[in-house]
Amino acid sequence: MGRESNSKSRKVTKMTELQEQELPNTNLSRSNLIGLGAVLGALAGAGAGYVLSQRLKEEENFQLTARDGLTIGGALLALFKQIANLGK
Repeated sequence: MGRESNSKSRKVTKMTELQEQELPNTNLSRSNLIGLGAVLGALAGAGAGYVLSQRLKEEENFQLTARDGLTIGGALLALFKQIANLGK
C-alpha cells in the first residue's frame, strides 16, 4: 500500500507542477488565458442573448422547451471537450 500511495503522490505533485508552469511556446500565462476565455464567453453570451431577443420580437408564440435547453447544454459540453483537447 505504501508504494501505491507514493506513486499517487508523485503523480499529484507532477500534475501540480505542470499546472503552475506557463504554457510552452506562447507569451500567455494561465491567468491571461482564463481572462481571455472569460471575455470571449461573455461576448458569446451577450450575442446569444441578442439573437434570442430579436427572435422573441419577431415571433409572438416563441417558446423555449426543456428539450431545447438540453440540446444547447449538450452542444456546450461538446464544445468544452473540444477546447480541452486542443493541443493534444
